[in-house]
Amino acid sequence: MRHLRKMVAALSFVVLACILSHSQDQGKEINSNLGAAVSLPVSTTSDFVKVSWGISGGAGYNFSEHHAIVGEFMWSALYPSDSGLQPIREGLQNNSVTGHSNLYALTANYRYELRHKTLGTYIIGGGGWYYRTMGFTGPVTSPAGIACTPSWLWWGFKCSSGTVVPGQSLGGYTSSVFGGNVGVGFTKQVADPGYRLYIEPRYHYAPTKNGSTQLVEITFGIRY
Repeated sequence: MRHLRKMVAALSFVVLACILSHSQDQGKEINSNLGAAVSLPVSTTSDFVKVSWGISGGAGYNFSEHHAIVGEFMWSALYPSDSGLQPIREGLQNNSVTGHSNLYALTANYRYELRHKTLGTYIIGGGGWYYRTMGFTGPVTSPAGIACTPSWLWWGFKCSSGTVVPGQSLGGYTSSVFGGNVGVGFTKQVADPGYRLYIEPRYHYAPTKNGSTQLVEITFGIRY
């Protein structure tokens, strides 16, 4: 089911891009973008998540050749690292325990762009809704006498007096918060003058429960 949702999301982006590509007949007021990304966890997020991938797409309005607003949807797979799962596996004495995590975001962003005939650059930043999901492949029950470590908290378990509260049965949890992002991008004109390839490193921060989510998304895609 998770894979089906991802495929639907990806197809939705393609449809969005196709529809917006026809908007060029209406002038240069409308912008759109579609790309795939490498997700690099930073700060404490890197203790629990390894390098992953994601997709993003959006559309917005150009106030002038320099100033624009862009609404975007982003999805990033947050693949759990073995080191982040190891304390759980050791506590349960079960090395087969695996998990999954995803980050979804709907943001409104401001973009300032310097566009030349062939090459261009821009800065972008904004904020919005960030939604992180966490879960195990099956329910996990916390045993007694386990020291409380950041990994147990990251996966949603509660602690008391330095130990994990025993008897907690968790399959997963979600966290919905307001977060922000800031980044820089570089573009190169291709084909029609309105279309540009872009590469964009952008930092995302969301104060999700049980540990903030911090990523650098390096996106490769096409813009109009």
